[in-house]
Amino acid sequence: MNLHLSGHHLEITPAIRGYVSSKLERITHHFDHVIDVNIILSVERLERRVEASVHLRGKDIFCESAAADLYAAIDGLVDKLDRTIVKHKEKSLAHRHGGAALKHLADR
Repeated sequence: MNLHLSGHHLEITPAIRGYVSSKLERITHHFDHVIDVNIILSVERLERRVEASVHLRGKDIFCESAAADLYAAIDGLVDKLDRTIVKHKEKSLAHRHGGAALKHLADR
């Protein structure tokens, strides 16, 4: 997984880079086929905004989050990315297994 961090009106410190990379490990636990992750951290008056574009095999996913605290915005973004990637994974597995997701197959 290639991680590209950029800051808009914000300097990317090693602490922020380490925090983002440790949080993004959660995504690779669910889905191994993550190719690229582009993250833009920006500061607007009272709001910290984090945007991520994740390039998977066969799909690009975009999520954004905003909060008063930068670390809270990063946490919100990772939660959104996690939900979106799990949803994509379930859809691709359902497509392979004839229309039923694995979660639903286990209930039978």
